[in-house]
Amino acid sequence: MDTTLTADLARERLHTLTVIDVRTPGEYAGGHIPTALNIPLDSLDRALPALREAAGRGGLLLVCASGARSRNACALLAREGVTAATLEGGTAAWSATGGELHRPAQARAGWAMDRQVRLTAGSLVLLGLLLGLLVHPAFQLFSAGIAAGLVYSALSNTCALAALLGKLPWNRPGRTGLETTLAALRTPASP
Repeated sequence: MDTTLTADLARERLHTLTVIDVRTPGEYAGGHIPTALNIPLDSLDRALPALREAAGRGGLLLVCASGARSRNACALLAREGVTAATLEGGTAAWSATGGELHRPAQARAGWAMDRQVRLTAGSLVLLGLLLGLLVHPAFQLFSAGIAAGLVYSALSNTCALAALLGKLPWNRPGRTGLETTLAALRTPASP
């Protein structure tokens, strides 16, 4: 299988793929590919046996908002001997090319991780600048540290702040939610 699928190619092959959305549960609830199961990136290690089993039955397609997290997930699975593809451009590309996104009626849509990162980083920078003006100029170094972290994040295509925010309760699946997803993943789809 290709390591990257365009939205059009993924749509053509969707009936043969097991789609795994690696975003947080809040992001998933905000809109996901209709057949996608949600296993957040930081839960992949727990899901590895079920993912290996699903990959043995057919192709795995990993999805996130833009493609960055799903590429990281593909690399992680590849190190464990599990072959998976990523959706080029993520759900943004899927939607932009006319793909339907499922939004559960009962689910409260959460903010996308990049939005959470921007809010947190911007708030921390403003806090450092404000404390630098009101308390002591050394607090401006805090803002400089946040800015340096953002630059490193862009250059390395990683984000420690996103990883930290992903551990907050609203970004984590409940134990029963992940167990239900893993049970569905272990059950072969009927033809």
